[in-house]
Amino acid sequence: MKNFSSIVITGASSGIGEAMALDYAAPGVALALTGRDAARLEAVAQACRAKGATVMAGAIDVVDREALAAWLATVDDAHPVDLIVANAGISIDKDNSSLDDFSIIRKTLDVNVGGVLNTIEPLMPRLMARKRGQIAVVSSLAGFIGLPYSASYNASKAAVRVWGESIRYVLKKHGIGVSVICPGFVVSRLTASAPFPMPFLMSSARASATIRRGLAANRARIAFPLGTKAAVWLGSVLPGGWTARLLGA
Repeated sequence: MKNFSSIVITGASSGIGEAMALDYAAPGVALALTGRDAARLEAVAQACRAKGATVMAGAIDVVDREALAAWLATVDDAHPVDLIVANAGISIDKDNSSLDDFSIIRKTLDVNVGGVLNTIEPLMPRLMARKRGQIAVVSSLAGFIGLPYSASYNASKAAVRVWGESIRYVLKKHGIGVSVICPGFVVSRLTASAPFPMPFLMSSARASATIRRGLAANRARIAFPLGTKAAVWLGSVLPGGWTARLLGA
């Protein structure tokens, strides 16, 4: 089982990112937290410091490749990183598709795919040189089949899921683990205004506990909860026409 002492978490100002930061916060642990909302991020950072962690907080947009890379280099210089949690993401599809405004689709892909790459790329050579570390890519159970809502979000999560699962094979020989996290519906700002039913909705604290166990064991895929996971699995193994009819297409 792996233990981590220097952890980067993007999207740490709310939801799963916040819950993971608070869970990992402890004496002897260095946390590097990013988020776009400076006030919320600082509140999380203070709560983590109160638990004994050393915290570096940066209100940086993961789309800003140069600023994020510079900040991550500073973090790693101070506390060599052994866990990267590429968690930051958005779900802003309008009318469930945004086909009337492709800028929303492009922005979603920039954050949810580009942001993951911007988080991992600057630290990859350092982890490979040290021949240790863990990378966590936050995808979603929504990234397994085409669903009748949030098309660009679903597509972005499918992209990072397949990418993360693929690089696991390459990085294993360098001593680096890769886990792809595929949550179902978790209480967060993303789900607060969702215009569709959310079965098996779970708390961010429970989600964080599940993720932490999976990362410690270097699981290739950390997918939960069981009910949503089973439904998605069924939809992915049925013939495409059957799944489309079940979803109303």
